[in-house]
Amino acid sequence: MRIFLTISLCLFWGFSSVCFAQKQTPAERPDDDVVRVDSTLVTLPVRVLDRQGKFVEALKREDFHVYEDGIEQEIAYFESPTLSNSPASHAVAKPLTVALLLDVSDSTEQKLKEIQTAALAFVDLFRPQDRVIVVAFDARVQVLANATNDRTILREAINRAHSGAGTSLYVAIQTIVRERLDRIGGQKAIVLLSDGVDTASKGVTSQDTIRLAEESYVSIYPVQFNTYGDFADKSSRETYGAGDFGTISHVTRSGEPVSEAYKRATQYLRLLAEKTGGYFQYSDRARNLARSFERIADQLRNQYALGYYPKNKTQAGRERKIEVRLNLPRVRVDARKSYVYKGSK
Repeated sequence: MRIFLTISLCLFWGFSSVCFAQKQTPAERPDDDVVRVDSTLVTLPVRVLDRQGKFVEALKREDFHVYEDGIEQEIAYFESPTLSNSPASHAVAKPLTVALLLDVSDSTEQKLKEIQTAALAFVDLFRPQDRVIVVAFDARVQVLANATNDRTILREAINRAHSGAGTSLYVAIQTIVRERLDRIGGQKAIVLLSDGVDTASKGVTSQDTIRLAEESYVSIYPVQFNTYGDFADKSSRETYGAGDFGTISHVTRSGEPVSEAYKRATQYLRLLAEKTGGYFQYSDRARNLARSFERIADQLRNQYALGYYPKNKTQAGRERKIEVRLNLPRVRVDARKSYVYKGSK
């Protein structure tokens, strides 16, 4: 009898871990959920837009085709934001988990109140069941609120953020992906507000974080906030990229010319978005920052979720190309283009 009970429990929990992403509802899943979904399930947030740039609603699973390295895959998981929220549907949309990473280093000190105001408005743009993790980072990484949909907790966390010295951007991304998002099921994203200039990370490089993001199926939405003027002498200026960024004679704490640091930071943030199917934005003032957050929230609310188990279960650690096609003419499909296969664990 004991042997039969042990085998039954093992079979039950083994089956549950595979089906978790498909069958568990928000009501069944606590806010501190740390159940790891099957690592071989590749999950893809997908946005479909018409020729006017408007989100195409009410698509079905059979409308989509997913190809990995040119081979069509069987879609094992599908979620529609419009069908699941429709009054005529009995489906319940699974919660989205968003990690909001706020750069509170000394370079953002003069902008902290603007950042907090925009972040407070941002958390109110999601559905009631969606959850947010609030993280502030300077030389340290501080999780101010674990994944929760309690708006009061989130507001208090954002208001507790305060400025410090140094910027451990790479450590912050690695910490949140590995210790938080990799342990949570469902759709996941990072919204990163930073100038992108890392001055304090130790043992973690920009390439490490890009590789990690490619393996983790986390969409990253960087918003580069202009802090260049806080470094630069405004009496003599040069133009770089989307903003006016000061003189090349100024240097970061590490001794790197600020103009070079910003150029490298912009390339890094753009690459994070490109590799993960996110979206890069630049903001040079508070009003633009609020608009950037609104665009991100709109994209995260209006996307389909597809999942498949790769037919090729060999060659772990290799980048694989992804293509999502639809049975519809004159539409644009926005989804990540590749990922790194980790293999089963």
